[in-house]
Amino acid sequence: MKVADGVFVSNVMTDEWVADPEVGGAMHVLVAEPDGYAGMSRFVDRDPQPWVVPVREVIVVLEGAATIEIEGGPTLELGVGDMASLPAGVRTMWRLTRPYTEVWFFPRAYEEADASA
Repeated sequence: MKVADGVFVSNVMTDEWVADPEVGGAMHVLVAEPDGYAGMSRFVDRDPQPWVVPVREVIVVLEGAATIEIEGGPTLELGVGDMASLPAGVRTMWRLTRPYTEVWFFPRAYEEADASA
């Protein structure tokens, strides 16, 4: 995946998935650097799941559909090709069709984010 200093390449059709212990499903991390964290998540079987967004998140739906309920805000209905951006600290509930696959981008590895967010 790392092809040169700071350059990472992969493919949405990858077979390289690992279990995601935080939210379930599987993930494929393209890059995990101090200035960016990006990859994909996929879910074949998952119950509705709450998620507090740790830092600004951008998603692009590749397969399936997601209903994202934002506490105190709108409910997003996303399908293939839709993009969304969620702010840090927002509380959400996700309901997914299965299978569901998305590409996600964070401005930095969220383990480095302010824990108070």
